Amino acid sequence: MNKYQKLVGNTAVFAIGSFGAKLISFFLVRLYTGCMSPEEYSTADLLYQAVNVLYPIVSLSMADALIRFGIDKAYDNKKVYTAAMTSAMAGLTLLAFFMPLIDSADAFSGYGFILYVYCYCSTFRQLAANFVRARGLVKLFAADGIFSMITTVTCNLIFLLGFDMGVTGYILSTIVSDIISFVLLTLIADLHKYFDFRYLSGKVFAEMVKYSLPLIPTYILWWITSASDRWFVIALVGSHENGIYSASYKIPTLLMLMTTLFYQAWQMSAIENKDDKGLSKFYGRVYGAYSSLLFIGAAGLILIVKPLTHILVAEEYITAYKYTPILIIAMIFQCLCQFLSSIYNVRKKSVNSMVTSFAAAAVNIILNLLLIPNYGVYGAAIATAAAYFVCYAIRIFDSRTYIRFDVSFFKLFVNIIVICYMAFAAIKEPKFTYLQLILLFIIITIFNLDAIIITLKKLLAKGGGKK
Repeated sequence: MNKYQKLVGNTAVFAIGSFGAKLISFFLVRLYTGCMSPEEYSTADLLYQAVNVLYPIVSLSMADALIRFGIDKAYDNKKVYTAAMTSAMAGLTLLAFFMPLIDSADAFSGYGFILYVYCYCSTFRQLAANFVRARGLVKLFAADGIFSMITTVTCNLIFLLGFDMGVTGYILSTIVSDIISFVLLTLIADLHKYFDFRYLSGKVFAEMVKYSLPLIPTYILWWITSASDRWFVIALVGSHENGIYSASYKIPTLLMLMTTLFYQAWQMSAIENKDDKGLSKFYGRVYGAYSSLLFIGAAGLILIVKPLTHILVAEEYITAYKYTPILIIAMIFQCLCQFLSSIYNVRKKSVNSMVTSFAAAAVNIILNLLLIPNYGVYGAAIATAAAYFVCYAIRIFDSRTYIRFDVSFFKLFVNIIVICYMAFAAIKEPKFTYLQLILLFIIITIFNLDAIIITLKKLLAKGGGKK
């Protein structure tokens, strides 16, 4: 099996195990918007975003280090997992002392305890899942994704529909799912055999911390880029509008959903082939196909954004479709940034990841302050798209100094122009809107087919992985 075939094989396993489950989660938006008001949904979303930024901080971003060092055969997995779990225990203990302060904030008032439990369970579940993936147990990782989503859906139905618990029920569903997932992963993969303080190695711990420490500000900066706009919208426009804006993010996350399945496999392939002489060509071909599929997928989502919004959300949230096309563009560049981050992972250049994330966060904050007062929620969406574009523009040049691969900037320019006009048409709805969108979708699909075909040929070639 060549490296292209292995990449596709692992992607298929992740897709089979996770896509259906994540798709169910996507359609749960209708349940959430039906059971919670825009103000409640805004609070639930803020709690979710808070945990996303807290768990890498309290664990010293060891979930990422587990992937990088767990796959690398030069390191003992027992020492790697013990170091990660020890960091998480220390960080979560320290976080407990700060929870009264967090609970005193207006946005989290009354939710401090459940927020801590949520962060606690999510941290250990993330560490366990990443370690399983690092050990190559991709089928177990995928199966966990399916079972976790079944558990989450069941709990949502019980807590939201059955007991009408609102925000608390939304968070509690994830907590229960994370606990069950962590216990099952530990038992099935014998993770308890890899954790013992006797395996705690100062040298391995120091190397992991050196790699992961710059990722903490990277996560915070990335969170600022991806989530701070919600806080600006609440402060400058209101919680009701933020609830609608949060709902408008759900369709763009379909794009991230699909690319994340690929990235999970790609991250493994990139590290496993880090010393391959043909690494530059490997990156070039995969990047070409990846970006082409990304633009085709984005064009397809913009084409159906209005009818899909009507299906997914309650009537009170229906205006969300007006902001979604801009956020789809933002998601394109976020996904491209994610791909380029694999180069920093392979070369252990986590500082570069932090610096480029800082540029995105700075642009996001400045544009939020300038645009939201004048353009409302549209300003927040534009600020997010611009921030991710700036990060991508920096990374596409910086990352290629470590692994040089070919990029067609002409194709990139044409794709951006077409996708931006599609977004404009979907928002403004000029005459013959759907005819225009269909024609442009066909054009962008044909325009991007060549890179996909080239990669498919390498996939089907018996010796494709050697060049």
